[in-house]
Amino acid sequence: MNRGKIRILAVDDEPRYVWAIRKVLEGAGYETLTAGDGQTALELAAVEAPDLVLLDIRLPDTDGYAVCQRIREFSKVPIIMLTALADGSDKVRGLDVGADDYVTKPFGAPELLARVRAVLRRVEFSEAPSSSTIVRAGELEIDLARQCVTMRGQEVSLSATEYRLLCEFAKQPQRLLVPEYLLERVWGPGYEEENHMLRQAIYRLRRKIELDPANPQYIQTKPGMGYLFGVATQS
Repeated sequence: MNRGKIRILAVDDEPRYVWAIRKVLEGAGYETLTAGDGQTALELAAVEAPDLVLLDIRLPDTDGYAVCQRIREFSKVPIIMLTALADGSDKVRGLDVGADDYVTKPFGAPELLARVRAVLRRVEFSEAPSSSTIVRAGELEIDLARQCVTMRGQEVSLSATEYRLLCEFAKQPQRLLVPEYLLERVWGPGYEEENHMLRQAIYRLRRKIELDPANPQYIQTKPGMGYLFGVATQS
């Protein structure tokens, strides 16, 4: 993350929301960039390297899902989706294409800032140095000093949220972890009921680290109870 003022890219084609978001963010001490369409958003994300992206789903030239997928091809920047739809499937789709969080319109300044702070805390965690160097679990290797994850010798690209979740599992191998615990530890206070966010993050992690995601070896589900990291670790 930039060590100067944190810079946030807000992407929305509605001027009233752009104005409101800029006012809230700048009032909280953040620097803001804005875009009203997907192409401009992609260009700014690539050239300006913001610390966080607020991305509306409905855009005039494309949709936020496609923009999120494109950004994920070249950047791990945290992304918060802005949606006017309360439909759970709409939120799940955003999380599935790589978003880290979402805010439903209309939203108040406290909610928006709380979500921004929570996502930025996850990034700070993933960038924090560690006294322990490498954790190994089967063919999975987590280099905590470099924040690098490899599977069978190949680097795995993880978002800050996915990396934090994997570390939480790896440091407590073969121990049952309930969803509420994982949500509070990884996402932070106030997320304890957001079970779909945890399910989507685990789904993405399994696709990246499991040989057979349908029959996971590492992140296992215990129906009605929670999850456990099924492979012993070595430091």
